[in-house]
Amino acid sequence: QVQLVESGGGLVQSGGSLRLSCAASGIIFRLYAMGWYRQAPGKQRELVATVTAGGSPNYADSVKGRFTISRDNAKNTVYLQMNSLKPEDTAVYYCNAPGKLTSWGQGTQVTVSS
Repeated sequence: QVQLVESGGGLVQSGGSLRLSCAASGIIFRLYAMGWYRQAPGKQRELVATVTAGGSPNYADSVKGRFTISRDNAKNTVYLQMNSLKPEDTAVYYCNAPGKLTSWGQGTQVTVSS
């Protein structure tokens, strides 16, 4: 079955950096576009970055210039490098294949203090 395991979250000060990882299994990873989502308390889950099967990235305006999404098909893993973090980036971060998978991982908590 499909399994998505996110890791790398934590507590960081405003302006700091974190690198998130998501290991996928149960799918032919290299064929899927992948994305990172986040959900802050009391808010809907939002898509913040995607990377196509071919490696082309796209970003929400709120993270453009600060976050970088990448993938390693040999490791079935997608990454999110987050720089210049802001308190409004605080959320649980999830990965998924946009529009393709119904399973979600447990997410990884990112907390940015001011």
